[in-house]
Amino acid sequence: MGILKGIRDNFRSISRYNQILRVLIKYGYEDLVYYLDENKRYTFIQKLIPKASRKHALLYTKWAKMRLVCEELGPTFIKFGQILSNRPDLVPLELTFELEKLQDSVPPMSKMGAKEVVEFELKDTVENLFAWFDLIPFASASMAQVHKVTLHSGKRVALKVQRVGIFEIIMEDIKVMYKIAEVLENRIPSIKSFDPTGLVKNFEYAILKELDFINESINVERFYNNLEADEAKDHYSLAPKVYHEFTTSKVLALEFISGIKIDKIEELQAQGFNTKTIAYRLAVSYYKQIFEYGFFHADPHPGNLLVLLNGKIGYLDFGMMGSMLPRDIAIFGKLFIAVINKDVTEIIKALQKLSNHIVIPNMRSLEFDINEFVEKYYVRTVHENEMSTILLELKDIITNHGLKVPTYFFLFVRSLVTLEGVIKKLDPDFDQFEIVKPYLIKSTTKKINPIKIGKKVVNSIIEFTDYMEDFPVDLRNAIRKINSGLVKVDLTHIGVDPMVHTLQRITKQLITAFIMVALILSAALFIIYKVHPLWKGISVIGILSFCLSILFGIRMVINIRKGDYDY
Repeated sequence: MGILKGIRDNFRSISRYNQILRVLIKYGYEDLVYYLDENKRYTFIQKLIPKASRKHALLYTKWAKMRLVCEELGPTFIKFGQILSNRPDLVPLELTFELEKLQDSVPPMSKMGAKEVVEFELKDTVENLFAWFDLIPFASASMAQVHKVTLHSGKRVALKVQRVGIFEIIMEDIKVMYKIAEVLENRIPSIKSFDPTGLVKNFEYAILKELDFINESINVERFYNNLEADEAKDHYSLAPKVYHEFTTSKVLALEFISGIKIDKIEELQAQGFNTKTIAYRLAVSYYKQIFEYGFFHADPHPGNLLVLLNGKIGYLDFGMMGSMLPRDIAIFGKLFIAVINKDVTEIIKALQKLSNHIVIPNMRSLEFDINEFVEKYYVRTVHENEMSTILLELKDIITNHGLKVPTYFFLFVRSLVTLEGVIKKLDPDFDQFEIVKPYLIKSTTKKINPIKIGKKVVNSIIEFTDYMEDFPVDLRNAIRKINSGLVKVDLTHIGVDPMVHTLQRITKQLITAFIMVALILSAALFIIYKVHPLWKGISVIGILSFCLSILFGIRMVINIRKGDYDY
Protein backbone atom coordinates (compact mmCIF):
# COMPACT_ATOMS: atom_id res chain seq x y z
CA MET A 1 0.00 0.00 0.00
CA GLY A 2 2.87 2.37 0.85
CA ILE A 3 4.41 1.88 -2.63
CA LEU A 4 1.06 2.49 -4.36
CA LYS A 5 0.48 5.61 -2.28
CA GLY A 6 3.94 6.92 -3.22
CA ILE A 7 3.29 6.28 -6.93
CA ARG A 8 -0.12 7.98 -6.68
CA ASP A 9 1.36 11.02 -4.88
CA ASN A 10 4.18 11.36 -7.42
CA PHE A 11 1.72 11.11 -10.32
CA ARG A 12 -0.46 13.79 -8.71
CA SER A 13 2.57 16.10 -8.29
CA ILE A 14 3.73 15.57 -11.91
CA SER A 15 0.19 16.14 -13.19
CA ARG A 16 -0.12 19.39 -11.22
CA TYR A 17 3.34 20.51 -12.34
CA ASN A 18 2.36 20.01 -16.01
CA GLN A 19 -0.92 21.86 -15.44
CA ILE A 20 1.03 24.85 -14.12
CA LEU A 21 3.28 24.80 -17.20
CA ARG A 22 0.24 24.72 -19.51
CA VAL A 23 -1.35 27.73 -17.78
CA LEU A 24 1.93 29.68 -17.94
CA ILE A 25 2.26 29.00 -21.67
CA LYS A 26 -1.37 29.99 -22.21
CA TYR A 27 -0.62 33.46 -20.84
CA GLY A 28 2.62 33.89 -22.76
CA TYR A 29 5.27 32.85 -20.22
CA GLU A 30 7.26 30.54 -22.54
CA ASP A 31 10.60 31.87 -21.26
CA LEU A 32 9.68 31.00 -17.69
CA VAL A 33 8.45 27.55 -18.74
CA TYR A 34 11.77 26.99 -20.53
CA TYR A 35 13.55 27.35 -17.18
CA LEU A 36 11.00 25.28 -15.27
CA ASP A 37 10.80 22.45 -17.80
CA GLU A 38 14.02 20.58 -17.00
CA ASN A 39 13.03 17.55 -19.14
CA LYS A 40 12.18 19.68 -22.20
CA ARG A 41 8.52 18.63 -22.28
CA TYR A 42 7.17 22.15 -22.85
CA THR A 43 7.22 21.81 -26.67
CA PHE A 44 4.58 19.11 -26.39
CA ILE A 45 2.60 21.04 -23.77
CA GLN A 46 2.61 24.15 -25.94
CA LYS A 47 0.63 22.30 -28.63
CA LEU A 48 -2.16 21.62 -26.14
CA ILE A 49 -2.95 25.34 -25.79
CA PRO A 50 -5.59 26.57 -28.27
CA LYS A 51 -4.43 29.53 -30.37
CA ALA A 52 -7.62 31.45 -29.52
CA SER A 53 -6.79 31.24 -25.79
CA ARG A 54 -3.25 32.53 -26.33
CA LYS A 55 -4.46 35.33 -28.58
CA HIS A 56 -7.02 36.34 -25.94
CA ALA A 57 -4.27 36.39 -23.27
CA LEU A 58 -2.33 39.01 -25.24
CA LEU A 59 -5.05 41.59 -24.51
CA TYR A 60 -3.98 41.81 -20.85
CA THR A 61 -1.03 43.59 -19.25
CA LYS A 62 1.74 41.40 -17.83
CA TRP A 63 0.52 42.17 -14.28
CA ALA A 64 -3.08 41.24 -15.14
CA LYS A 65 -1.84 37.99 -16.73
CA MET A 66 -0.06 37.10 -13.48
CA ARG A 67 -3.34 37.58 -11.63
CA LEU A 68 -5.20 35.42 -14.17
CA VAL A 69 -2.57 32.68 -13.81
CA CYS A 70 -3.18 32.61 -10.05
CA GLU A 71 -6.96 32.53 -10.52
CA GLU A 72 -6.80 29.69 -13.01
CA LEU A 73 -4.47 27.59 -10.84
CA GLY A 74 -6.93 27.61 -7.95
CA PRO A 75 -7.15 28.32 -4.22
CA THR A 76 -3.50 27.79 -3.24
CA PHE A 77 -2.16 30.18 -5.85
CA ILE A 78 -4.96 32.68 -5.20
CA LYS A 79 -3.99 32.77 -1.53
CA PHE A 80 -0.31 33.00 -2.46
CA GLY A 81 -1.08 36.01 -4.68
CA GLN A 82 -3.14 37.66 -1.95
CA ILE A 83 -0.35 37.23 0.60
CA LEU A 84 2.24 38.43 -1.94
CA SER A 85 0.16 41.57 -2.46
CA ASN A 86 1.10 42.50 1.13
CA ARG A 87 4.79 42.61 0.23
CA PRO A 88 5.39 45.69 -1.95
CA ASP A 89 9.02 45.46 -0.84
CA LEU A 90 9.36 42.31 -2.97
CA VAL A 91 7.08 42.85 -5.97
CA PRO A 92 6.31 45.94 -8.10
CA LEU A 93 3.52 48.18 -6.85
CA GLU A 94 1.53 47.63 -10.07
CA LEU A 95 1.53 43.89 -9.39
CA THR A 96 0.39 44.33 -5.77
CA PHE A 97 -2.61 46.35 -6.96
CA GLU A 98 -3.43 43.67 -9.52
CA LEU A 99 -3.08 40.81 -7.01
CA GLU A 100 -5.49 42.60 -4.68
CA LYS A 101 -8.19 42.01 -7.34
CA LEU A 102 -7.85 38.22 -7.06
CA GLN A 103 -11.32 36.68 -6.93
CA ASP A 104 -11.77 33.96 -4.34
CA SER A 105 -15.31 32.87 -5.17
CA VAL A 106 -16.19 29.33 -6.24
CA PRO A 107 -19.40 27.25 -6.34
CA PRO A 108 -20.37 25.81 -2.93
CA MET A 109 -19.74 22.17 -2.10
CA SER A 110 -22.67 19.76 -1.96
CA LYS A 111 -25.32 20.27 0.72
CA MET A 112 -24.42 17.00 2.38
CA GLY A 113 -20.68 17.82 2.25
CA ALA A 114 -20.96 20.76 4.65
CA LYS A 115 -23.37 18.85 6.90
CA GLU A 116 -20.97 15.90 7.13
CA VAL A 117 -18.02 18.15 8.04
CA VAL A 118 -20.02 19.83 10.82
CA GLU A 119 -21.27 16.55 12.25
CA PHE A 120 -17.84 14.93 12.15
CA GLU A 121 -16.13 17.93 13.80
CA LEU A 122 -18.79 18.56 16.48
CA LYS A 123 -19.49 14.85 17.15
CA ASP A 124 -23.28 15.11 16.82
CA THR A 125 -26.06 15.55 14.28
CA VAL A 126 -26.97 19.04 13.08
CA GLU A 127 -30.54 18.41 14.31
CA ASN A 128 -29.28 17.95 17.87
CA LEU A 129 -26.73 20.75 17.62
CA PHE A 130 -28.93 23.48 16.13
CA ALA A 131 -32.56 24.54 15.99
CA TRP A 132 -32.08 25.37 12.29
CA PHE A 133 -29.26 24.78 9.81
CA ASP A 134 -29.40 26.34 6.34
CA LEU A 135 -27.84 23.83 3.95
CA ILE A 136 -27.38 26.55 1.30
CA PRO A 137 -24.41 28.81 2.19
CA PHE A 138 -24.81 32.57 1.96
CA ALA A 139 -21.06 33.01 1.23
CA SER A 140 -18.68 30.68 -0.55
CA ALA A 141 -14.90 30.85 -1.13
CA SER A 142 -12.18 28.44 -2.19
CA MET A 143 -11.25 27.36 1.35
CA ALA A 144 -14.55 27.59 3.21
CA GLN A 145 -18.21 28.54 3.03
CA VAL A 146 -20.55 30.16 5.56
CA HIS A 147 -23.99 28.91 6.62
CA LYS A 148 -26.75 30.60 8.61
CA VAL A 149 -27.54 28.70 11.79
CA THR A 150 -29.93 29.21 14.73
CA LEU A 151 -29.01 27.82 18.15
CA HIS A 152 -31.60 26.24 20.43
CA SER A 153 -31.29 29.39 22.55
CA GLY A 154 -32.57 31.43 19.59
CA LYS A 155 -29.21 33.07 18.84
CA ARG A 156 -28.36 33.51 15.14
CA VAL A 157 -24.90 32.24 14.19
CA ALA A 158 -22.68 32.38 11.10
CA LEU A 159 -21.07 28.94 10.79
CA LYS A 160 -17.88 28.85 8.70
CA VAL A 161 -17.16 25.36 7.37
CA GLN A 162 -13.91 24.28 5.74
CA ARG A 163 -14.15 22.63 2.33
CA VAL A 164 -13.71 18.87 2.17
CA GLY A 165 -10.19 17.89 1.03
CA ILE A 166 -8.89 21.47 0.78
CA PHE A 167 -6.04 20.76 3.22
CA GLU A 168 -4.71 17.92 1.05
CA ILE A 169 -5.02 20.03 -2.14
CA ILE A 170 -3.09 22.91 -0.60
CA MET A 171 -0.34 20.68 0.82
CA GLU A 172 0.12 19.06 -2.60
CA ASP A 173 0.35 22.48 -4.26
CA ILE A 174 2.89 23.64 -1.68
CA LYS A 175 5.09 20.64 -2.56
CA VAL A 176 4.96 21.69 -6.22
CA MET A 177 5.70 25.32 -5.27
CA TYR A 178 8.80 24.23 -3.38
CA LYS A 179 9.91 22.30 -6.48
CA ILE A 180 9.36 25.35 -8.72
CA ALA A 181 11.23 27.61 -6.26
CA GLU A 182 14.18 25.18 -6.19
CA VAL A 183 14.35 25.01 -10.01
CA LEU A 184 14.17 28.81 -10.32
CA GLU A 185 16.97 29.31 -7.77
CA ASN A 186 19.19 26.75 -9.53
CA ARG A 187 18.58 27.90 -13.09
CA ILE A 188 18.11 31.69 -12.69
CA PRO A 189 20.81 32.93 -10.27
CA SER A 190 19.49 36.52 -10.36
CA ILE A 191 16.22 35.40 -8.76
CA LYS A 192 17.98 34.19 -5.60
CA SER A 193 17.85 37.68 -4.11
CA PHE A 194 14.04 37.30 -3.88
CA ASP A 195 14.48 34.04 -1.92
CA PRO A 196 11.70 32.02 -3.67
CA THR A 197 12.06 29.11 -1.22
CA GLY A 198 11.76 31.52 1.70
CA LEU A 199 8.63 33.03 0.18
CA VAL A 200 7.03 29.59 -0.17
CA LYS A 201 8.02 28.76 3.40
CA ASN A 202 6.40 31.97 4.71
CA PHE A 203 3.32 31.24 2.62
CA GLU A 204 3.13 27.70 4.01
CA TYR A 205 3.22 29.08 7.56
CA ALA A 206 0.52 31.68 6.79
CA ILE A 207 -1.83 29.31 4.93
CA LEU A 208 -1.61 26.59 7.59
CA LYS A 209 -2.56 29.16 10.22
CA GLU A 210 -5.51 30.25 8.09
CA LEU A 211 -6.62 26.64 7.62
CA ASP A 212 -6.80 26.23 11.40
CA PHE A 213 -9.98 28.05 12.43
CA ILE A 214 -8.88 28.00 16.07
CA ASN A 215 -6.33 30.70 15.11
CA GLU A 216 -9.05 32.82 13.54
CA SER A 217 -11.27 32.39 16.61
CA ILE A 218 -8.39 33.69 18.76
CA ASN A 219 -8.08 36.73 16.46
CA VAL A 220 -11.83 37.42 16.73
CA GLU A 221 -11.81 37.10 20.52
CA ARG A 222 -8.76 39.34 20.89
CA PHE A 223 -10.37 41.97 18.67
CA TYR A 224 -13.69 41.65 20.52
CA ASN A 225 -11.98 42.01 23.94
CA ASN A 226 -10.18 45.19 22.79
CA LEU A 227 -13.52 46.73 21.82
CA GLU A 228 -15.21 45.62 25.04
CA ALA A 229 -12.43 47.18 27.14
CA ASP A 230 -12.75 50.52 25.30
CA GLU A 231 -15.07 52.79 27.29
CA ALA A 232 -14.39 55.96 25.26
CA LYS A 233 -17.22 57.88 23.58
CA ASP A 234 -15.63 57.50 20.13
CA HIS A 235 -16.15 53.74 20.19
CA TYR A 236 -17.71 52.94 16.81
CA SER A 237 -16.59 49.35 16.13
CA LEU A 238 -18.32 46.04 16.63
CA ALA A 239 -17.03 42.47 16.35
CA PRO A 240 -18.91 39.17 16.65
CA LYS A 241 -18.75 36.86 19.65
CA VAL A 242 -17.13 33.44 19.31
CA TYR A 243 -19.18 30.38 20.26
CA HIS A 244 -16.41 28.07 21.45
CA GLU A 245 -18.65 25.03 21.93
CA PHE A 246 -19.29 24.98 18.16
CA THR A 247 -15.73 25.86 17.06
CA THR A 248 -12.99 23.45 15.95
CA SER A 249 -10.03 23.60 13.55
CA LYS A 250 -12.47 23.17 10.61
CA VAL A 251 -15.65 24.82 11.92
CA LEU A 252 -15.95 28.37 13.26
CA ALA A 253 -19.12 29.66 14.93
CA LEU A 254 -19.53 33.44 15.19
CA GLU A 255 -22.38 35.70 16.21
CA PHE A 256 -24.38 36.65 13.12
CA ILE A 257 -24.07 40.36 12.38
CA SER A 258 -26.52 41.95 9.94
CA GLY A 259 -26.11 45.33 8.32
CA ILE A 260 -25.56 47.19 5.06
CA LYS A 261 -22.30 46.79 3.16
CA ILE A 262 -20.33 49.97 3.62
CA ASP A 263 -19.94 50.64 -0.12
CA LYS A 264 -23.72 50.54 -0.80
CA ILE A 265 -24.01 54.34 -0.79
CA GLU A 266 -27.58 54.58 -2.11
CA GLU A 267 -28.85 51.96 0.32
CA LEU A 268 -27.15 53.73 3.24
CA GLN A 269 -28.69 57.06 2.25
CA ALA A 270 -32.10 55.45 1.83
CA GLN A 271 -31.85 54.22 5.43
CA GLY A 272 -31.10 57.76 6.61
CA PHE A 273 -27.35 57.43 7.13
CA ASN A 274 -25.00 60.34 6.47
CA THR A 275 -22.05 58.90 4.53
CA LYS A 276 -19.71 61.64 5.85
CA THR A 277 -20.51 60.49 9.40
CA ILE A 278 -19.90 56.86 8.40
CA ALA A 279 -16.51 57.84 6.91
CA TYR A 280 -15.58 59.64 10.15
CA ARG A 281 -16.59 56.68 12.31
CA LEU A 282 -14.73 54.22 10.11
CA ALA A 283 -11.54 56.30 10.28
CA VAL A 284 -11.76 56.71 14.07
CA SER A 285 -12.49 53.01 14.62
CA TYR A 286 -9.51 52.01 12.48
CA TYR A 287 -6.96 54.45 13.90
CA LYS A 288 -7.93 53.36 17.40
CA GLN A 289 -7.10 49.78 16.39
CA ILE A 290 -3.66 50.84 15.19
CA PHE A 291 -2.57 53.49 17.67
CA GLU A 292 -4.40 52.35 20.82
CA TYR A 293 -4.98 48.60 20.58
CA GLY A 294 -1.91 47.68 18.51
CA PHE A 295 -4.01 44.95 16.83
CA PHE A 296 -5.79 45.83 13.60
CA HIS A 297 -7.94 44.29 10.88
CA ALA A 298 -5.57 43.93 7.94
CA ASP A 299 -8.18 43.45 5.19
CA PRO A 300 -10.76 46.26 5.55
CA HIS A 301 -12.28 45.96 2.07
CA PRO A 302 -16.02 46.73 1.64
CA GLY A 303 -17.02 43.06 1.81
CA ASN A 304 -15.66 42.87 5.37
CA LEU A 305 -17.32 46.08 6.64
CA LEU A 306 -20.99 46.50 7.56
CA VAL A 307 -22.90 49.55 8.77
CA LEU A 308 -25.23 48.41 11.55
CA LEU A 309 -28.61 49.94 12.40
CA ASN A 310 -27.07 51.76 15.39
CA GLY A 311 -24.50 53.40 13.10
CA LYS A 312 -21.53 51.32 14.29
CA ILE A 313 -19.06 49.63 11.93
CA GLY A 314 -19.21 45.83 12.02
CA TYR A 315 -16.02 43.96 11.07
CA LEU A 316 -16.05 40.52 9.41
CA ASP A 317 -13.42 37.91 8.41
CA PHE A 318 -10.50 37.93 10.84
CA GLY A 319 -8.18 35.60 8.93
CA MET A 320 -5.69 38.42 8.22
CA MET A 321 -4.77 40.60 11.21
CA GLY A 322 -1.83 42.88 12.03
CA SER A 323 -0.13 43.23 15.40
CA MET A 324 2.23 46.00 16.54
CA LEU A 325 4.43 46.43 19.61
CA PRO A 326 3.75 49.51 21.80
CA ARG A 327 7.29 50.69 20.97
CA ASP A 328 6.56 50.57 17.24
CA ILE A 329 3.21 52.34 17.66
CA ALA A 330 5.08 55.25 19.27
CA ILE A 331 7.66 55.22 16.44
CA PHE A 332 4.90 55.38 13.81
CA GLY A 333 3.36 58.31 15.66
CA LYS A 334 6.71 60.14 15.67
CA LEU A 335 7.20 59.31 11.99
CA PHE A 336 3.92 60.91 10.88
CA ILE A 337 4.40 63.92 13.13
CA ALA A 338 7.90 64.39 11.68
CA VAL A 339 6.45 64.29 8.15
CA ILE A 340 3.81 66.88 9.10
CA ASN A 341 6.55 69.09 10.62
CA LYS A 342 8.92 68.58 7.64
CA ASP A 343 11.58 67.32 10.08
CA VAL A 344 14.01 65.26 7.97
CA THR A 345 16.23 64.36 10.94
CA GLU A 346 13.32 62.96 12.97
CA ILE A 347 12.03 60.99 9.95
CA ILE A 348 15.43 59.32 9.58
CA LYS A 349 15.57 58.60 13.33
CA ALA A 350 12.13 56.97 13.20
CA LEU A 351 13.10 54.83 10.19
CA GLN A 352 16.32 53.77 11.93
CA LYS A 353 14.39 52.75 15.03
CA LEU A 354 11.97 50.71 12.93
CA SER A 355 15.02 49.05 11.33
CA ASN A 356 16.61 48.30 14.73
CA HIS A 357 19.24 51.05 14.26
CA ILE A 358 20.80 49.45 11.18
CA VAL A 359 23.95 51.21 9.91
CA ILE A 360 23.10 53.27 6.83
CA PRO A 361 25.92 53.11 4.24
CA ASN A 362 25.14 56.46 2.60
CA MET A 363 23.45 58.78 5.09
CA ARG A 364 23.82 61.82 2.84
CA SER A 365 21.95 60.10 0.03
CA LEU A 366 19.19 59.06 2.45
CA GLU A 367 18.89 62.64 3.76
CA PHE A 368 18.61 63.92 0.19
CA ASP A 369 15.84 61.40 -0.68
CA ILE A 370 13.89 62.15 2.52
CA ASN A 371 14.19 65.89 1.92
CA GLU A 372 12.92 65.49 -1.66
CA PHE A 373 10.03 63.38 -0.38
CA VAL A 374 9.08 66.01 2.22
CA GLU A 375 9.25 68.92 -0.25
CA LYS A 376 7.14 67.05 -2.82
CA TYR A 377 4.61 66.14 -0.16
CA TYR A 378 4.05 69.79 0.77
CA VAL A 379 3.42 71.01 -2.78
CA ARG A 380 1.22 68.05 -3.72
CA THR A 381 -2.45 68.67 -4.44
CA VAL A 382 -3.34 65.05 -5.31
CA HIS A 383 -3.44 62.48 -2.45
CA GLU A 384 -2.49 65.23 0.00
CA ASN A 385 -4.45 63.77 2.93
CA GLU A 386 -3.62 60.10 2.38
CA MET A 387 -1.41 58.43 4.98
CA SER A 388 -0.96 55.42 2.69
CA THR A 389 0.67 57.64 0.03
CA ILE A 390 3.25 58.78 2.58
CA LEU A 391 4.00 55.19 3.59
CA LEU A 392 4.15 53.94 -0.01
CA GLU A 393 6.69 56.60 -0.94
CA LEU A 394 8.69 55.94 2.21
CA LYS A 395 8.57 52.25 1.31
CA ASP A 396 10.52 52.95 -1.88
CA ILE A 397 13.12 54.94 0.07
CA ILE A 398 13.35 52.17 2.70
CA THR A 399 13.98 49.42 0.12
CA ASN A 400 16.41 51.54 -1.95
CA HIS A 401 18.61 52.16 1.10
CA GLY A 402 18.52 48.59 2.40
CA LEU A 403 16.55 49.33 5.58
CA LYS A 404 14.76 46.34 7.08
CA VAL A 405 11.42 47.27 8.62
CA PRO A 406 9.08 44.81 10.41
CA THR A 407 6.91 42.68 8.11
CA TYR A 408 3.70 44.17 9.53
CA PHE A 409 4.77 47.54 8.04
CA PHE A 410 3.70 46.39 4.58
CA LEU A 411 0.49 44.86 5.95
CA PHE A 412 -0.19 48.24 7.56
CA VAL A 413 0.43 50.07 4.26
CA ARG A 414 -1.83 47.76 2.28
CA SER A 415 -4.66 48.00 4.81
CA LEU A 416 -4.46 51.81 4.76
CA VAL A 417 -4.63 51.84 0.94
CA THR A 418 -7.80 49.71 1.11
CA LEU A 419 -9.30 51.75 3.95
CA GLU A 420 -8.70 55.09 2.22
CA GLY A 421 -10.40 53.78 -0.91
CA VAL A 422 -13.53 53.01 1.14
CA ILE A 423 -13.40 56.38 2.95
CA LYS A 424 -12.98 58.31 -0.30
CA LYS A 425 -16.10 56.66 -1.69
CA LEU A 426 -18.07 57.71 1.41
CA ASP A 427 -16.63 61.23 1.63
CA PRO A 428 -14.34 62.49 -1.17
CA ASP A 429 -13.31 65.56 0.89
CA PHE A 430 -12.44 63.68 4.07
CA ASP A 431 -9.30 65.02 5.85
CA GLN A 432 -7.69 62.06 7.55
CA PHE A 433 -4.91 63.99 9.27
CA GLU A 434 -7.37 66.04 11.28
CA ILE A 435 -8.77 62.77 12.65
CA VAL A 436 -5.49 60.95 13.17
CA LYS A 437 -3.50 63.79 14.78
CA PRO A 438 -4.84 63.24 18.34
CA TYR A 439 -3.97 59.53 18.12
CA LEU A 440 -0.48 60.32 16.81
CA ILE A 441 0.18 62.74 19.66
CA LYS A 442 -1.28 60.35 22.23
CA SER A 443 0.85 57.45 20.97
CA THR A 444 4.05 59.52 21.31
CA THR A 445 3.22 60.89 24.78
CA LYS A 446 2.19 57.58 26.38
CA LYS A 447 5.71 57.09 27.71
CA ILE A 448 5.72 60.52 29.36
CA ASN A 449 3.92 59.35 32.49
CA PRO A 450 5.49 60.02 35.92
CA ILE A 451 4.10 56.83 37.44
CA LYS A 452 5.35 54.67 34.53
CA ILE A 453 8.74 56.40 34.58
CA GLY A 454 8.93 55.91 38.34
CA LYS A 455 8.17 52.20 37.94
CA LYS A 456 10.83 51.87 35.24
CA VAL A 457 13.40 53.60 37.47
CA VAL A 458 12.54 51.34 40.41
CA ASN A 459 12.74 48.23 38.19
CA SER A 460 16.08 49.38 36.79
CA ILE A 461 17.46 49.92 40.32
CA ILE A 462 16.26 46.43 41.32
CA GLU A 463 17.88 44.91 38.21
CA PHE A 464 21.10 46.81 38.92
CA THR A 465 21.06 45.60 42.56
CA ASP A 466 20.53 42.00 41.39
CA TYR A 467 23.43 42.38 39.00
CA MET A 468 25.70 43.72 41.75
CA GLU A 469 24.74 40.74 43.93
CA ASP A 470 25.60 38.29 41.16
CA PHE A 471 28.76 40.10 40.06
CA PRO A 472 31.10 38.75 42.84
CA VAL A 473 29.94 35.19 42.11
CA ASP A 474 30.49 35.64 38.36
CA LEU A 475 33.90 37.20 39.00
CA ARG A 476 34.88 34.34 41.36
CA ASN A 477 33.83 31.75 38.75
CA ALA A 478 35.84 33.57 36.06
CA ILE A 479 38.96 33.64 38.31
CA ARG A 480 38.59 29.90 39.05
CA LYS A 481 38.46 29.16 35.31
CA ILE A 482 41.57 31.27 34.73
CA ASN A 483 43.42 29.53 37.61
CA SER A 484 42.44 26.09 36.33
CA GLY A 485 43.78 26.89 32.88
CA LEU A 486 40.38 26.81 31.15
CA VAL A 487 40.81 30.47 30.19
CA LYS A 488 44.11 32.04 29.16
CA VAL A 489 44.46 35.81 29.02
CA ASP A 490 47.38 37.56 27.36
CA LEU A 491 47.11 41.35 27.54
CA THR A 492 49.64 43.95 26.55
CA HIS A 493 48.53 47.36 27.71
CA ILE A 494 50.34 50.51 26.75
CA GLY A 495 48.68 53.68 27.98
CA VAL A 496 45.58 51.74 29.04
CA ASP A 497 45.61 52.77 32.73
CA PRO A 498 44.48 56.39 32.13
CA MET A 499 41.71 55.13 29.85
CA VAL A 500 40.56 52.60 32.47
CA HIS A 501 40.56 55.36 35.07
CA THR A 502 38.47 57.58 32.79
CA LEU A 503 35.96 54.78 32.20
CA GLN A 504 35.69 54.19 35.93
CA ARG A 505 35.07 57.89 36.54
CA ILE A 506 32.41 58.02 33.81
CA THR A 507 30.72 54.94 35.24
CA LYS A 508 30.61 56.51 38.70
CA GLN A 509 29.11 59.69 37.24
CA LEU A 510 26.46 57.70 35.33
CA ILE A 511 25.48 55.80 38.47
CA THR A 512 25.35 59.07 40.43
CA ALA A 513 23.16 60.66 37.73
CA PHE A 514 20.93 57.59 37.68
CA ILE A 515 20.41 57.74 41.47
CA MET A 516 19.86 61.51 41.29
CA VAL A 517 17.10 61.11 38.67
CA ALA A 518 15.50 58.32 40.72
CA LEU A 519 15.47 60.59 43.79
CA ILE A 520 13.94 63.52 41.87
CA LEU A 521 11.19 61.30 40.42
CA SER A 522 10.57 59.70 43.81
CA ALA A 523 10.37 63.16 45.41
CA ALA A 524 7.85 64.26 42.76
CA LEU A 525 5.69 61.18 43.35
CA PHE A 526 5.84 61.57 47.16
CA ILE A 527 4.83 65.24 46.89
CA ILE A 528 2.08 64.63 44.27
CA TYR A 529 0.48 61.83 46.28
CA LYS A 530 1.11 63.60 49.66
CA VAL A 531 2.83 60.67 51.33
CA HIS A 532 2.90 61.11 55.14
CA PRO A 533 4.42 62.62 57.24
CA LEU A 534 3.48 66.07 55.90
CA TRP A 535 4.95 69.53 56.61
CA LYS A 536 2.68 72.39 55.59
CA GLY A 537 0.84 69.98 53.28
CA ILE A 538 4.06 68.78 51.61
CA SER A 539 5.52 65.29 52.01
CA VAL A 540 8.60 65.39 54.25
CA ILE A 541 10.03 62.29 52.53
CA GLY A 542 9.63 64.07 49.20
CA ILE A 543 11.50 67.14 50.48
CA LEU A 544 14.33 64.97 51.86
CA SER A 545 14.59 63.03 48.59
CA PHE A 546 14.76 66.29 46.65
CA CYS A 547 17.49 67.69 48.95
CA LEU A 548 19.47 64.47 48.68
CA SER A 549 19.27 64.65 44.89
CA ILE A 550 20.69 68.20 45.02
CA LEU A 551 23.66 66.95 47.09
CA PHE A 552 24.31 64.20 44.55
CA GLY A 553 24.08 66.79 41.76
CA ILE A 554 26.62 69.08 43.45
CA ARG A 555 28.94 66.14 43.98
CA MET A 556 28.67 65.14 40.31
CA VAL A 557 29.37 68.70 39.09
CA ILE A 558 32.52 68.83 41.27
CA ASN A 559 33.74 65.51 39.79
CA ILE A 560 33.07 66.70 36.26
CA ARG A 561 35.03 69.92 36.86
CA LYS A 562 37.99 67.89 38.16
CA GLY A 563 38.09 66.00 34.86
CA ASP A 564 40.80 63.37 34.41
CA TYR A 565 43.27 65.12 36.71
CA ASP A 566 42.14 63.39 39.89
CA TYR A 567 44.58 60.49 39.80
